[in-house]
Amino acid sequence: MPWPSRKRDKAAGADKKEPDAKIAKTEEEAPDEEEEEKSTKAPAGSSKSGWKNWKKTKECDSGGEESKTTYCHWLLKSEPESRLEKGVDVKFSIEDLKAQPNQTTFWDGVRNYQARNFLRAMKLGQQAFFYHSNCKEPGIVGIVKIVKEAYPDHTQFDQKNPHYDSSSRKENPKWSMVDVQFVRMTKRFIPLSEIKAHHLAHKADGGPLKNMMLFTRQRLSIQPLTQEEFDFVLSLEEEKPH
Repeated sequence: MPWPSRKRDKAAGADKKEPDAKIAKTEEEAPDEEEEEKSTKAPAGSSKSGWKNWKKTKECDSGGEESKTTYCHWLLKSEPESRLEKGVDVKFSIEDLKAQPNQTTFWDGVRNYQARNFLRAMKLGQQAFFYHSNCKEPGIVGIVKIVKEAYPDHTQFDQKNPHYDSSSRKENPKWSMVDVQFVRMTKRFIPLSEIKAHHLAHKADGGPLKNMMLFTRQRLSIQPLTQEEFDFVLSLEEEKPH
């Protein structure tokens, strides 16, 4: 295990670029507060026309049918910068993932029940955004896929691990993890600030990011995405940064 407990375990802290949210000690201890918005208008540089043009394209692709609200993609937060937790560096960037054997690793250290349940809902082959969090410039850097569905997280039983849970029993483990494999880097870095601009615009005009959990449940380290959310965010890699 070259990278013990490296993910954003209780990855509860909101990103540094989000000044309205406080850093939480754990996901469980922190309330899922909605981010306070200083304005309901989209920030300068964001345009509703981008969403409307994207919507027209998707309607042509799907015959105009609205997609059901189901989650089939994910967003996984991990810390690319060194941070010690109980003496262990929990840093794990997408470059660290690429350096693993077969570019695959287990996603351990999640200690929030809702995030754990999302892990348990993941299906083989589903894709997720790899999101750099709790760093100078948070945002999406790549895509991974689920290559092994949920199974017991061994770090909960390791007393030397920062995510050890003395209340968990091997005959009935409380915490789970999945295995993920690197798929590719996004064509460009998609910063949180850019995604937020679209989220604010979509809240006003009903776009696909209006309810994105990155802003409504921002403390969670594991977040589900609808097909529409995933497709729209992925489409941003083709655009020039604002």
